Amino acid sequence: MPHYRAYSDKELACLLNDSDEAAFTEIYNRFYGMLYRHAYKSLPDPEAVKDVLQEVFVYLWNNRVNINPEDNLAAYLYTSVRNKVLNNFRHLKIKNDYITSFQNYLDTGKQPEADETIRIKQLIAIVEAEVAMLPPQMRLIFQMSRNNNFSHQEIADQLNISVLTVRKQVNNSLKILRLKLGSKFFLLFF
Repeated sequence: MPHYRAYSDKELACLLNDSDEAAFTEIYNRFYGMLYRHAYKSLPDPEAVKDVLQEVFVYLWNNRVNINPEDNLAAYLYTSVRNKVLNNFRHLKIKNDYITSFQNYLDTGKQPEADETIRIKQLIAIVEAEVAMLPPQMRLIFQMSRNNNFSHQEIADQLNISVLTVRKQVNNSLKILRLKLGSKFFLLFF
């Protein structure tokens, strides 16, 4: 068995291109700590940092054949982590903007008019019908997330699956619903 610790980053990238799991493990072990510290500087939430790093390493493995061994592996990983952290910030900003907007709506105390109430009920029925057509596991995860307001971690714990799987299932269900309902109806979910 080769001693992967002695290999350079380029050699490990070449082996990764050939789907060498031990090379991937060495890359993971070599860079995880440094990438964790790098991400933690901008995102001081240990669980969020772990999620970011998991996404980066899953992406690295899934796209291993596209990695150019001549490129700087460390720079590639640092850039990937930085981009994931920035995506987290963007998502958090969108979520906070929605919460603020919704709270402003609630604070106005405006009650919907009769025809608006009917349209809302019809729209809810359409959305529920589309949700019912999702694959069973995806539907369950989506309903736990949206109807029961469970966090991704709570869903993962209850269903005994990974948080990444939960996140992927929620994202996939939103994509399906977005396609079926159109962007006008998609606003109901955010």
